[in-house]
Amino acid sequence: MKRCRLVLAVLFPALVAVVPSHAKEIMIGLITPLSGDVKTYGESVRNSFLIAVEEANAKGGVAGMKITYVIQDDKNDATEAANVANLLVNQHRVKAIVGAVTSKATIPVSDIIQAAKIPTLTPTATNPKVTVADGKRKDYMFRSCFIDPFQGMVMAKFSRETLKKKRAAILFDASNDYSKGTAEVFRDGFRKLGGTTAAFEAYGKDDVDFSALLTKVKASGADVMFLPDYYNKVGLIAKQAQEKGLKVQLVGPDGWDSPDLVKVAGSAIEGGYFSNHYSPDDRRPEVVAWVKKYKEKHGQVPDALGTLAYDGTKLLLEAIRKAGSDDPRKIRDALASIRDFHGVTGKSTLDRNGDSVKSAAIVKIEGGRQKFVKMVNP
Repeated sequence: MKRCRLVLAVLFPALVAVVPSHAKEIMIGLITPLSGDVKTYGESVRNSFLIAVEEANAKGGVAGMKITYVIQDDKNDATEAANVANLLVNQHRVKAIVGAVTSKATIPVSDIIQAAKIPTLTPTATNPKVTVADGKRKDYMFRSCFIDPFQGMVMAKFSRETLKKKRAAILFDASNDYSKGTAEVFRDGFRKLGGTTAAFEAYGKDDVDFSALLTKVKASGADVMFLPDYYNKVGLIAKQAQEKGLKVQLVGPDGWDSPDLVKVAGSAIEGGYFSNHYSPDDRRPEVVAWVKKYKEKHGQVPDALGTLAYDGTKLLLEAIRKAGSDDPRKIRDALASIRDFHGVTGKSTLDRNGDSVKSAAIVKIEGGRQKFVKMVNP
C-alpha cells in the first residue's frame, strides 16, 4: 500500500490504514494477539494479513474499492477480544473482520459479530464452538482452517496405526476450549482404534510446574503423550518430562507450530510429531512462492498460522469481490458460497457450518527443525 499511511487509532494498539480520500473504500478489521502469551502467533498473522491486503490494493483493491483496515490486539484474552470486537463493530464500523486467532478469543468474538451481523472469518481458531453453539449455526462466522475434531482424530490415528502406540497419556489446559476439546477428541479416537487411555489429566492456565502430573504419567506406563496446547506450555511440559527421565513419544496438534517451541523445549521435543495446516517444505509452486515472498519481507519462514491468515484474508477479499459490494449481508452470502478456493494451505470448501474442509500435514521435529512427513486427507 505505497500511497497509504498508518496512523495510530484513538485506542492503542489499534492501527488504522488510510487510503486517499478520493478512492472508494471498504474498511475491514483484524483481531490478533500482539501481546500476551502467544504474541508470536499474532505477529505472523498480522504480517500475513498485511501482505494480502497490500497485494490486493496494488491491483486496485476489490470490487472497485480500496481496502482500509483496523488492527486490534486481543492479548489472547477472551474479555479483551470481546472489547476490541465491539470497538470494530460500533466505533470503526468495519464491514468484515479477520480473526481472532485462538479459539478462546474467537468464541466471544463470534457471539458479538453474530449479533451485529458482520461477516467474520477466523483463519486459525479450530474449536467447533466458533461456528456452532448448542446446535445452532452462527451464520456470520466462518473459518479457513480445519477443526479440532479432525486434527484430534488425525493424531489419534497416526499414534495408533503409524507409531503403533498402545497406551496414551493426555495432559490439557482445562480452561482452554482448544486444549480441552482436542484432548477429548484424541482420547475418544485413540480408544475407538483399540488404544488405552493411561492418563487424562488437567492443569490450570497459569501452571508452570507439571512434576505431579508427569509423575502420574510415568507411573501409568504410557508409551505416547498427547499435548494439545500452545508452543510455550508444550515446551515447558516437554522439558520437565525429560528432566524426570520420562521416555514417551510426544505428539500434539497445530498449537505446537512456532520456532519458539524448540527454543523453550530444546532437545526434549526432538522426535515429536504434530498436525499442522501446511509445511514450508511442501514443494507445491504456491508454497514455494509464498515462503520466498514472506522471507524477503520478514527474514524468516512463515509459520502455519501466518500462512492461514494470508489464505484467510485472500478468501475474505474474494468474497467481497464476488459480492461486488461492501454490504455485510452480501459479503456473508458470498462467503457461504465459496467452493474449491485454492490457497497456499491447499484447496478449501466452506461447508454448511462455515468450516473449511481441507487436508492436514503431519510434521516431525528433527534436528531442531520441522520436517514434513505427509498430508492426511479429510
